Amino acid sequence: MLGAIAGDIIGSVFEHHRIKSTEFPLFDEKSTFTDDTVLTIAVAYAILNDKPYATALKSFGRKYPNAGYGGYFYRWLHSPICRPYNSWGNGSAMRVSPVGFAFDSIEEVLREAKKSSEATHNHPEGIKGAQATALAILMARQGKSKAEIRVEVSKRYKYNLEQTLDEIRPNYSFDVSCQGSVPQSIVAFLESVGVEDAIRKAVSLGGDSDTMACIAGGIAEAFYGEVPGEIEHEVRTRLPKEFLYVIDEFRQNYSL
Repeated sequence: MLGAIAGDIIGSVFEHHRIKSTEFPLFDEKSTFTDDTVLTIAVAYAILNDKPYATALKSFGRKYPNAGYGGYFYRWLHSPICRPYNSWGNGSAMRVSPVGFAFDSIEEVLREAKKSSEATHNHPEGIKGAQATALAILMARQGKSKAEIRVEVSKRYKYNLEQTLDEIRPNYSFDVSCQGSVPQSIVAFLESVGVEDAIRKAVSLGGDSDTMACIAGGIAEAFYGEVPGEIEHEVRTRLPKEFLYVIDEFRQNYSL
């Protein structure tokens, strides 16, 4: 899941200063983790400790209340009730990467992705975005080709993964819906030649940069096998110790 976190941190600078280029510094002094990372860590923690996803999301979210949550999620976070709010937003997909790494069958991955989504995002499009992302990660880490991933995800979820980034980029704009950002993020992975390239390509669409790079980065890590050492170093220096503990324990329990 480090690829997802790297995407979040790298993309964080461009969420409100969007660009249409792959040429940009990967890190600067403003590069930081956002809600994407906090909630990805929460999902990993829930899996490691057999905790309900909603409980872990609330626990970590309340520890880091200024990470940039959406308005509906923020109200859910501070509510005493854990009822989902029918969201179709891409928050379900941005946090789901640990599911794709931890479970080994399509049935398990789709079931757990649905559960992790339904804690908040119980709209069919929210569930669909989480499942599509987790399925792509599972297939990638199990050695499936990009062509196989494209066909399977397209068939199951009716996402258009045939568009190229050059076709998408000119008219693409900020979109926080699963249906308007998950397919584009998957295409960024499909056109990539490495983890860094997938993240750069996701950012270059000029959309919800941190979340799209998070989604693409998680799939790319599963496909290419590792996050480049220099990127991992920069990421780790920007994370709290408790996040690093969860990442390292997760790696020990769930290898590629």
